[in-house]
Amino acid sequence: MLNTAVLMGRLTADPELKRTANSSVTNFTLAVSRSYVRAGQERQTDFIDIVAWGRTAEMVCRYFTKGQMMAVQGRIETRTYEDKNGMKRKVFEVIADNVHFADSKRDGSSSAPSNGNSQSQAPSYSNASFTDFQEMTDSDDDLPF
Repeated sequence: MLNTAVLMGRLTADPELKRTANSSVTNFTLAVSRSYVRAGQERQTDFIDIVAWGRTAEMVCRYFTKGQMMAVQGRIETRTYEDKNGMKRKVFEVIADNVHFADSKRDGSSSAPSNGNSQSQAPSYSNASFTDFQEMTDSDDDLPF
């Protein structure tokens, strides 16, 4: 059996960290644009509920803010509950296993979020090993294939 969800979208609000007796958790929503547009209509957007636990939840709350592009890999889970009116409700959520930054560095969104915590800073990827790389040009002249 296979249950894998891979999504890329923008956060609709700043994620908030909550703590249970055993772990940290955050719930957030991704706005995910559909990959197709029907003729004469505007592109549709789906709002997908995501749940992250433990270290993943802590990382999301520390480094991501509203509007940032995020890639999420996880699984779909369903649960049922009874609302305050006694009606049974069913919820579909993506449980995040892996979360990745998806904004372009050129967007200027790679800076640390300003969520009031002056100690939270986005990780720096200015590793010396990355200096060996050069930006590719549109020319195919130098390609070996």
